[in-house]
Amino acid sequence: MGPTEVYEVFARKAHDEELKHVGSVNAADDDLAKAYAWTVYDEERWVEMCVVPRSAIIPITHERRVPVWGN
Repeated sequence: MGPTEVYEVFARKAHDEELKHVGSVNAADDDLAKAYAWTVYDEERWVEMCVVPRSAIIPITHERRVPVWGN
């Protein structure tokens, strides 16, 4: 298997709730990320789940703070 990327996983239990961050998975592509996320975080009855490549997230922090993942 080739290189993997970290994907952040977001989900909601009800349509009127906001998406919340529930964790992350490592995957070689978007399809695997979706499958891994659904398998790893299946303990809840989510109405929606999304995965986002960590590299696509634009951190917004105070100039003296460093994001958790070091971007």
